[in-house]
Amino acid sequence: MPTLLGFDFGPRKIGVAVGQTVTRSATPLTTLRSRGERPDWPGIEALVREWQPSAAVVGLPFNMDDTEVDWSPRVHRFARQLEGRFGLPVHLIDERLTSIEARRELSARPGFKGGAGERHLAVDALAAALILETWLAEQPRTD
Repeated sequence: MPTLLGFDFGPRKIGVAVGQTVTRSATPLTTLRSRGERPDWPGIEALVREWQPSAAVVGLPFNMDDTEVDWSPRVHRFARQLEGRFGLPVHLIDERLTSIEARRELSARPGFKGGAGERHLAVDALAAALILETWLAEQPRTD
């Protein structure tokens, strides 16, 4: 059952989720903080080694008028580096509104007791799961 990693890239932190193609579901894993405006490559490498994904999905932020946000070149660069460093196919997908949906879902969870900082990190990982699930839902069934 092919495993995928999903990424919600941001300049300061990156949410990461894992998912698989059979159930077309994803689970938030972690949020990695950037180091000096650079992705936490050792952290990403550890996740790639642990989960051995067949591909990665990276959320590409769009404005509501269907234009890419001004910092989207950084997302494209991250996707290229991810592909080059780990030899993974990388798929980009519109991530519009995923962080808003992730915040809404977290606030609706009765058992979530994290503080503001912990909640902020959880939002990024949950947004990565939503990005990955969106991509998985758009793929044709092969079974």
